[in-house]
Amino acid sequence: MIVQWYPGHMTKAKRQMQEDIKLIDLIIELVDARIPLSSRNPDIDELGKNKSRLVLLNKADLADEKWNEKWTQYFQEKGFYVLKVNSKSGAGLKLIQGIIQEACKEKIERDRRRGIKNRPIRAMVVGIPNVGKSTFINSYAGKACAKTGNKPGVTKGKQWIRLNKNLELLDTPGILWPKFEDQEVGKRLAYIGSIKDEILNLEELSLELLDFLRNNYPGILNQRFGISEEGTPLSMLEGIADARKCLIRGSEWDYAKASGILMDEFRSGKLGRITLEYPEGLEDNHEDNQ
Repeated sequence: MIVQWYPGHMTKAKRQMQEDIKLIDLIIELVDARIPLSSRNPDIDELGKNKSRLVLLNKADLADEKWNEKWTQYFQEKGFYVLKVNSKSGAGLKLIQGIIQEACKEKIERDRRRGIKNRPIRAMVVGIPNVGKSTFINSYAGKACAKTGNKPGVTKGKQWIRLNKNLELLDTPGILWPKFEDQEVGKRLAYIGSIKDEILNLEELSLELLDFLRNNYPGILNQRFGISEEGTPLSMLEGIADARKCLIRGSEWDYAKASGILMDEFRSGKLGRITLEYPEGLEDNHEDNQ
């Protein structure tokens, strides 16, 4: 299954970010804790050279806690500040201000030596579509100052948000990159909803997700749907269709409806805390790409 999605406004957004990067002190990058590498735009590392970096493992409540810890360690070893957060509930957000001050310590000290006082830290908030940037900004600011939506591509233009005298945030549109070199990356992005469902084959995607869950989280599908995890992914999807009464004309399986139920329940966390990719084995590859 080949996944690609790169609307025209994303090219414009990337060019704008290249201009805005000159104005900022810190990049706050949101990634989805379930796929921390696949939900990172590789262009951000190039754009953000010589800037302080904070990675927020967002939706950490939906990811396997064991792997949250390993991913935290992974990014710290790369030189990033890292924090697990849940932007919806606000969990972890109170720790951000202290980390920002720590990350920008040199900049604050440099300003002080030059006699510049009270200039707020300017942070650019970046992340791919549907990773939760707007929800994070709204929760962190304590008011609805950025549009939110559960569809990718809601934030189309940039906006500056002054949070307090010490911090200004620049919200940016979610941008993907033009070509996924590794189709597994595209697939994982599709699983979490960062690519519009309308352009995907959800049934095919569901079969692959079922196979992954059976192999990596045995028992989770049986527990949620009461289905056997033996047999083919198709037989498991039929089991879900049977359990949830997804039928067409009373007797045929409604694969589309069953696939939609599976994807919704995975994305909302009803299946449990699931991580879709792991740092082990990726370390050497990632080093080579630096």
